[in-house]
Amino acid sequence: MNPTTFEKLQYNELKDRVKSFCVSGLGRQLIDKLTPSAKMNIVSHRLHETTEAVTILNTNSRVPFQGVAHIQPIVQSLEKGEMLDPSQLIEISDFLRGCRKIKTYMLDKEYLAPVLSSYAQSMTEFSSVEEEIQYTVKGNRIQSSASKELKRIRSSIATTEQKIEERLNKFLRNSSNKQYIQEAFISKKDDRYTVPIKAAYKQRVEGAIVDVSAKGSTVFIEPTAVAKLNATFATLKVEESMEEYQILAGLTGLILEHIQEIKINMELIGQYDLVFAKAKFSKQIDGIEPALNDHGYVQIVGGKHPLLPGEVVPLDCEIGKDFRSLIITGPNAGGKTVVLKTIGLLTLAVMSGLHISAAKGTEISLFEQIFVDIGDNQSMENALSTFSSHMYQISSILKEANNHSLLLFDEIGSGTEPNEGAALAIAILESVYQQGCITVATTHYGEIKRFSERHPDFMNAAMRFNSETLEPLYQLIQGKSGESNALWIARKMDIEEQVLQKAQQYIDGKGYSLDKISEDKRRKPKQVKQQSKVYADYAKGDRVRLLEYDDVGIVYQGMDQFQNVVVLYQREWIEVNVKRLALELKAEDLYPAGYDLDALFTDYSTRKMQRDLERGSKKALRKVEKEIRKHRK
Repeated sequence: MNPTTFEKLQYNELKDRVKSFCVSGLGRQLIDKLTPSAKMNIVSHRLHETTEAVTILNTNSRVPFQGVAHIQPIVQSLEKGEMLDPSQLIEISDFLRGCRKIKTYMLDKEYLAPVLSSYAQSMTEFSSVEEEIQYTVKGNRIQSSASKELKRIRSSIATTEQKIEERLNKFLRNSSNKQYIQEAFISKKDDRYTVPIKAAYKQRVEGAIVDVSAKGSTVFIEPTAVAKLNATFATLKVEESMEEYQILAGLTGLILEHIQEIKINMELIGQYDLVFAKAKFSKQIDGIEPALNDHGYVQIVGGKHPLLPGEVVPLDCEIGKDFRSLIITGPNAGGKTVVLKTIGLLTLAVMSGLHISAAKGTEISLFEQIFVDIGDNQSMENALSTFSSHMYQISSILKEANNHSLLLFDEIGSGTEPNEGAALAIAILESVYQQGCITVATTHYGEIKRFSERHPDFMNAAMRFNSETLEPLYQLIQGKSGESNALWIARKMDIEEQVLQKAQQYIDGKGYSLDKISEDKRRKPKQVKQQSKVYADYAKGDRVRLLEYDDVGIVYQGMDQFQNVVVLYQREWIEVNVKRLALELKAEDLYPAGYDLDALFTDYSTRKMQRDLERGSKKALRKVEKEIRKHRK
């Protein structure tokens, strides 16, 4: 199916709504992969699954999905040869327990949902594996009872720890040690038992320094009296880790032996989650399973767009039996586009196995392709106009469409000169009709409506419009073309009847009036005296803004006969017309009285040379003479 179709018809948004009802990552993954099918047996089976799931939910019983976590990452780790930790084993155990409960639950629903119940026959129970994990692991820790050796080691660890604590407490209570002790408590550092000693007395206490506090005021010493016990404790901890490793490896191997059956269980759990998510969505929208066909007949009775908020006006629509092309007319914002989207999205939903919000008698056809040209497709990247991009889209549709296609065109032929647009739209509609397509199109063009009235396999339809309140009613009426709502609105706005009658004549026959108005109604041009614009009188030293650069400069020479001003800007003299200048501050407001304005236009080195020459500097004179000789050469 064309990805543009999914985007324009909000198909992925619909899947997101259904996905919100999933309880596991397995089900959400399947919904992400879900696509519409055009095969009758597949769609019929999908819809039947959803109907059976709704039947089960209607019993008000709760499907036991508790514990069926997304264990795919754990399974992938297993297949890579990685060993599972206690928390992962717990997740596997919970998943297997959830599978067992769902199997029991679904087998019990055979009389309500024979198809869904039959899937549970393929699900494997692993009661022995569950029991083994539960017996071995508790609270993400391996139980001491998991093996005799582990029980012995942990018992020895407890005894050794008790002896260490007794000796350290005796050390802390000894009055001769009190002056050395920072605080009277036992601290465990890297599995070694220590006591905190004041740094100043660290040489007075026999033992090994294990750690030092952040400020260096306290050292943690392992007294010699417990050094041997600490070594024994460390050895026992290593033995404990080795025994735990052996136990975890054994459980990992046990699960790996059944990995294929577990993966089948995962697929079945994901499928159940998907189907029951569809069923929950169906109950939310009060959905039905519609009748199906594969020959292009669509009949929607009381259909509602599943994503529109609030109260939605139901849609009644039929196409594909007595006619194959439906032309919808009506006012802007009258609901024409919503009709197209509703027909398209309901069809995609059914082809995906979803129930739809509609009444009994609804029948949906399956299509190999659904092509959509809805909305403003203007492309800034490709510099395509709205009309050009519509034509580009329609061009690709014409190449791919066949007699198993549903076409949805919004405002076909719009975006260009009306006569040409209408003629082109009629030619396109005729072409896709000859290809055997089922087509629904909206338009404002009267020519298209008249073509549809005359063609035996086309049908006109109109969106109802309240001519009194000027409000759209969002209701489709087939067999009737839309009236000129523009004239209705104009009449309500008190446009003169004479003007409206003329407009109706032009709509019917295009017999335009070409009479010229009389001379006495023509306005004569008035003589207007042109006034020259007065520009500011610029003088040397004025600060001005150069509009072209949005920056400031200093006036060097005032306005000449051509209205040009010489300005010092970024150490260069430039000639600028007064039209491109704006006065910021006059020179008299910038500089004190008697200020030498010429100094503004002389750089520092030149001014310094002048001062040096005035005071008779020999160095300055030699520099001038050097410049003169250089110039002569």
